[in-house]
Amino acid sequence: MLNLKTSRIKGFFKGIHNTHENKLTKDATPDQLKEAGLGARYANHENALFYENAAGDPFTATYIQAKGDPIADLYEDIAAEEKARATYQNIINLSDDPDINDSLKFLREREVVHAQRFREAVELVKEYQDQKRFY
Repeated sequence: MLNLKTSRIKGFFKGIHNTHENKLTKDATPDQLKEAGLGARYANHENALFYENAAGDPFTATYIQAKGDPIADLYEDIAAEEKARATYQNIINLSDDPDINDSLKFLREREVVHAQRFREAVELVKEYQDQKRFY
């Protein structure tokens, strides 16, 4: 059974990916959630996934940026991946739980790979745009 009173868990609920939070709290009682400072979240969402940032601000579509230019949009994607990587690293720096850190390290490395793939895509788009076209 999850002990939600431990500070190493309680302090990370806002920053951990929502899926992990759901796994950590799935067997918790409403009283345990309340004691852990998650009573309001439980009241509004019960045990449903609710996407929010580390400050508790809910996800909105305004976070999605698109210019319509493939290179600009790919650079926006790279920036998002790098921001996610930095956020995971910051949470790892705050955490003393090796199991949570292992999950976060996996997620951090996944962001690195995503950024690399987007960088490769930028180069492919640039090559395509530089090609002479015959119509």
